[in-house]
Amino acid sequence: MFIASNWSDYALLDAGGGKRLERWGDYVLVRPDPQVIWAGGEGGGWRKAHGVYSRSSGGGGSWVKKEMPEEWEISYNLNGKTDDDSVMRFSVSPMGFKHTGVFPEQAANWDWFSDLIKKAGRPIKLLNLFAYTGGASIAAAKAGAFVCHVDASKGMVARAKLNASISGVRQDGIRFIVDDCFKFVRREQRRGNKYDAIILDPPSYGRGPGGEKWSLEADLDSLVADLVPLLSDNPLFVLLNSYTAGLSPSTCGYILGLALKPRFGGRVDSDELGLPVAASGLCLPCGASARFTV
Repeated sequence: MFIASNWSDYALLDAGGGKRLERWGDYVLVRPDPQVIWAGGEGGGWRKAHGVYSRSSGGGGSWVKKEMPEEWEISYNLNGKTDDDSVMRFSVSPMGFKHTGVFPEQAANWDWFSDLIKKAGRPIKLLNLFAYTGGASIAAAKAGAFVCHVDASKGMVARAKLNASISGVRQDGIRFIVDDCFKFVRREQRRGNKYDAIILDPPSYGRGPGGEKWSLEADLDSLVADLVPLLSDNPLFVLLNSYTAGLSPSTCGYILGLALKPRFGGRVDSDELGLPVAASGLCLPCGASARFTV
């Protein structure tokens, strides 16, 4: 398991009864999690949470909040380091569909690829697709890469710009683009643009800014195949993340390997992402990642 164990401003305090009890900086939240199918979710710590996301019987849900701001900041130190080039900052807020704007388990990947970028000994141009609020983009830029950040949501790109600003990312470190990722990739092919690293974190389903439909099962394999012409002759890595139920780490790894190994050789490592649970000492599985390196 790829475990995100270097957090100080975030902690998964407990998990049970279909819920997580999490500390985000100075505030504690309760959020549903379909992976948590064991008993629990009770006790004093749970009752003292500052915010609870409750699902509605009709679909969706809402936050019940007490004594907490609408927005606050947390930080993360890449690989546990405290220098300016290692400190990331995020604006956190209770958002729709239980989200906060940060996926803390991804810190395991941030540590991994930021170290690769720093040790590469050459300029690294990186493409981040379905880039959300910019965690991976900021980590890569802090490590010295030039990042092209692409997401179909104007709101998420605006939040990513804010996170980059409060993290102290240099102005030319990240290029932010609001676009459908499929269309962007194909335009980059026609332009002949190349990247040394690619990160993609596609949703199970989605729509582009022009209403373009996306389905992971139907479209992921063709998207990964379309990325091959965008890679430079000496690629550093490709990272594929998935939160789709039923899509295993091995499947993600097979998709990367079948597309990339015939041209570049290399290897693929795939596993679950995990967060340590303070109360039990277990690690909660939080999605799948596949890492291709040459």
